[in-house]
Amino acid sequence: MSKHSSRERPDVIAAQKVLAEVWPGGARKSSVELLKALHVLTRDGGLNLDSRRKLKQVLHLVQLLRPSLDALLAERPDAILADLGTGKSYLGFLLYDLVVGPAGHGSLVGVDVRAELVERAQALAQKCGFDRLSFVAGEIVNIALPGGRADMVTALHACDTATDDAIRFALRHQAKVVALIPCCQAEVASLLEGAKPAPIDQLWRHPMHRREFGAHATNVLRGLVLEAHGYKVRVTEFTGLEHSLKNELILATRHQQANPLARRKLDQLVEQLGVRPGLLDVLDAAA
Repeated sequence: MSKHSSRERPDVIAAQKVLAEVWPGGARKSSVELLKALHVLTRDGGLNLDSRRKLKQVLHLVQLLRPSLDALLAERPDAILADLGTGKSYLGFLLYDLVVGPAGHGSLVGVDVRAELVERAQALAQKCGFDRLSFVAGEIVNIALPGGRADMVTALHACDTATDDAIRFALRHQAKVVALIPCCQAEVASLLEGAKPAPIDQLWRHPMHRREFGAHATNVLRGLVLEAHGYKVRVTEFTGLEHSLKNELILATRHQQANPLARRKLDQLVEQLGVRPGLLDVLDAAA
């Protein structure tokens, strides 16, 4: 064996150095190759400022989701995680590389409406040997996984009502854990603009306040919908505001089939607001 054959390539060494501060446990060579294929790392193992910021966000989210995913994988070896609106699939690939893959069991399915992104992601999964990671092309609202089950559902920055579609998907597939990071919540603000005067309508009289209040009210309603379906909901920041203004994580774990008190609170809030967003159809379906 030559003295060079046991040495890592310069690009791998460079990548491991730049990742030392952010990658949990130190980056393996396979992880370096994955990040290069995802265009997070450059060919020579570099990491620019924008990519570093993006990687830190996703890695932090992985760590927030890890306890729930570890518990699921320990509870049922055939646990299925569905990542919705995957885009370039940063979250799905890192969850697999850091959690699902090393666990040796369980599977992850990525769903996105753009067929070209799904094909690209599937090819990368095969190249990386991620045999329990697959991708499906289609609209979230129409997708049904084989067996109708998904134990955990994630949706990172699903825009406007796509987050609601993720909730519908989670309920349809009887998910035990739901993790949502909403983005661009516009539906409720639009409804408030044309709503009849309500007891608290001064909270959204000005357009800027209506956008902000509408986004806040949207996520409050989403949390109550999940609670009404028996989930225990925790809302927290997944990253600092200096990285992203869309930094709200809604993490829900199901403990029972329904919560009548949460349903009453939800009904009271809807009555006070004077608007009824489309997501509430899941309550009508369950009635």
